[in-house]
Amino acid sequence: MNKKWMAVLIAFGIFIVFGLIIVGTIASSYNRLVMLNENINNSWAQVQNVMQRRADLIPNLVNTVKGYAKHEKAIFDHIADARAKLAGATTPKDKFAANDELDGAISRLLMIVENYPNLKANQSFNRLMDELAGTENRIAVERRRYNEAVMAYNVAVKSFPTNIVAGFLGYTPKEVYFKATEKAQKVPEVKF
Repeated sequence: MNKKWMAVLIAFGIFIVFGLIIVGTIASSYNRLVMLNENINNSWAQVQNVMQRRADLIPNLVNTVKGYAKHEKAIFDHIADARAKLAGATTPKDKFAANDELDGAISRLLMIVENYPNLKANQSFNRLMDELAGTENRIAVERRRYNEAVMAYNVAVKSFPTNIVAGFLGYTPKEVYFKATEKAQKVPEVKF
């Protein structure tokens, strides 16, 4: 074989190797983006799961409190409205807003409870409050996991060389994170 053909074969071999490296990088980046995006969807589903658990517990808690505080109708109506908004919300942004409203309604319900010492001694009420507290902890954990999933995805979408593949395939950063509300940023006032 002459030297000319040998040089062509070597150049062709180098071209094939670089081509395989590029295709491998693209495939790897694409698969990583798909996995990270699905992780976000899974994390969001888990957030919704524990939020649904809380929504299922609230009617029992409200009914227990209603027996003791019959004249506190406005708070019960507000909780029912907040639950309906949460159930009807379709986008993560709407669910965040509805969830914040439900948090506020539950806080007001807990303030009412302070006015009824017999209620605080009620075994059913205490069990429901423990369930609700556990659920709130689960929600906090799942919100954190969701935020971590969004962050990992966003880092991948913005990092080189995955950002080239992401841009070409239409993967864009997610801007939906769970954030504290403005009310949560204020220091609570404690009175004795």
